[in-house]
Amino acid sequence: MNRNPSLYLVPTPIGNLEDMTFRAIRILKEVDFILSEDTRQTGILLKHYEIRNKLVSHHQFNEHKSLDSVVNRLKSGEVAALVSDAGTPGISDPGFLLVRACLKEDLEVESLPGPTAFVPALVNSGLPCDSFLFVGFLPHKKGRQTKLKEIATTPYTLVFYESPYRLSKLITQLIEHLGPDRQASVSRELTKLYEETIRGTLQELSEQFSERDVKGEIVVVVEGKK
Repeated sequence: MNRNPSLYLVPTPIGNLEDMTFRAIRILKEVDFILSEDTRQTGILLKHYEIRNKLVSHHQFNEHKSLDSVVNRLKSGEVAALVSDAGTPGISDPGFLLVRACLKEDLEVESLPGPTAFVPALVNSGLPCDSFLFVGFLPHKKGRQTKLKEIATTPYTLVFYESPYRLSKLITQLIEHLGPDRQASVSRELTKLYEETIRGTLQELSEQFSERDVKGEIVVVVEGKK
């Protein structure tokens, strides 16, 4: 017998507010409260869709502390929705710990389909999409070199998230570990006014982005080893 979910994971637009689904809007209106990575950011979205619901802060800096109180509220019969700043909760955003805690307490969790940045970037890259490895953000320091060595020989298309401030460094390190001739793409500002995808070898991309001021969220897609 299917049970009603206690927690909904609700994807939100990665840029264009029109990418919200009818179902996501309905769920956000119906739940008892909304767990938000950034209440100010989520507030803009809720105002746009005339959603008036209580926001509770839930982000990487407080999720360990707030976990028990949230789970207790759900066990008492309340229903919550979890949203991140953009995209699908749990994908390089808070969500995993809460989902695991809910499942441990036999609370039903349901994830709605919706936006996530790496899918359009992967499809737009022109590289194989049938098998890929989502790397997400590499560790900033400890474990970064180890991770790069691990993925250097995989035959699968590689997908990275990166900040615009570290893009040039990432491409340089990818050249060091994967070689300069791998085909790759850099997508930024997906679904927004200045959306852009640039394709070429890692060496060509390095030359382009070493001379550019880059803004926006970045997805880098790299060819797997042949």
